[in-house]
Amino acid sequence: MSTAVVSDKPYKIALVCAEPSGDMLASGLVNTLLQRFPNAQIKGIGGDLTQANGLESWFDMNELSVMGLVEVLKHLPRLLSIRKQLKAQLLAFKPDIYIGVDAPDFNLPIETFLKKHHIKTVHYVSPTIWAWRESRVHKIKRAVDCVMGLFPFEAPVFAKYHVPYQFVGHPMADAIALKPDQEKARTTLKLHADATVVAILPGSRSGEVQHLLPIFLASFALMQARHPELVGVVPAVNAARESQINQLLATYPDSLQSALIITRRPAREVMIASDAVLLSSGTATLEAMLCKRPMLSVYKMSGLTYKMMQHLYKPDYFSLPNILANEALVPELLQDDVTPEAISAYMNDLIALDLSITQVAGVASETHSTTIPDSTITHLPVLSKGSCLFAIDQDRLAYIMQRFTQLHITLQQNADEQSADVVTRYLLK
Repeated sequence: MSTAVVSDKPYKIALVCAEPSGDMLASGLVNTLLQRFPNAQIKGIGGDLTQANGLESWFDMNELSVMGLVEVLKHLPRLLSIRKQLKAQLLAFKPDIYIGVDAPDFNLPIETFLKKHHIKTVHYVSPTIWAWRESRVHKIKRAVDCVMGLFPFEAPVFAKYHVPYQFVGHPMADAIALKPDQEKARTTLKLHADATVVAILPGSRSGEVQHLLPIFLASFALMQARHPELVGVVPAVNAARESQINQLLATYPDSLQSALIITRRPAREVMIASDAVLLSSGTATLEAMLCKRPMLSVYKMSGLTYKMMQHLYKPDYFSLPNILANEALVPELLQDDVTPEAISAYMNDLIALDLSITQVAGVASETHSTTIPDSTITHLPVLSKGSCLFAIDQDRLAYIMQRFTQLHITLQQNADEQSADVVTRYLLK
């Protein structure tokens, strides 16, 4: 189905995003739906991107962005209050369909509520039942008419429970070129063509920045000692994060501050401009993979959240590229292993390589692969789940870049159109 006008009917579409990653994913869907249904109203909750594409947001999306199990509990009264108000506004709006974008703990109860009022519901981004709490699938089945998923490995889980599911691909895979233009990104960011640049991404939420940025800055200082010419670039997702980052940075020596650039340019552009990426585990690891950048992924949570996750989390890896590939392509440091010493040691080894290989990653064959011996992989145990580090050399770097390209191609499915096809199908039923 194309983006041509499908109907002039004034459909009412409700859509709710709870964080920047969802806002980015849904922005193209909003745009495509309004091309197909030009008289439609799309209302709910979204960020700058969905609003720029035509969504009317009833609440500040940042009020919903909370990380971790324990952290959610701290903010539960506020979240429940927003959800209660949102339910009332949705009933008054009387949407023809509701699209919940990710955030299953927030969206699924709303979807269940709306289903009882005979409103069609679609959930965009599969809840991670393949990783933990698989029993949630029964709640999902009651709550939604269809799940639109980003990854091909999700389909069998939903088929097992007879839940309607459509793999639509990932919008980021469509938006990012197989061979990103580093020269253009550096020109935009006013970075020297020959500079050694590290992208530093502590996360988009306030809590993530507060927890991880000090560790990342200390790591960068240690890297600077070995590579005095090093440049660090930290993207800030909004004005609030920019202010928070600048306040934290102000407590560090001038020598460190002068080597760091804080920018409101998109994280994607910063990653493409970089030679290597230091980042928190999450959607950013997938974006770095699509940008064909070697990275180190870290994940640090509250002690109680970590203990709970040890018993609930099933995959061997935390980073999305590793889960997609079912192999260690991205090194991971978890919990107590997240130290400036460990981070800087690995990043120093990485940026010492000839990173020009990342500039030809996009021409790698979709089918050809190079076998890397398993003996290069080492595991640092952290209780029952471990960090995953491996020796990095030119051969392994070339292999990683090739695998990144193969995975990129798998996810290129024209997701905005595919997801709009699903919504259109249910709207017209």
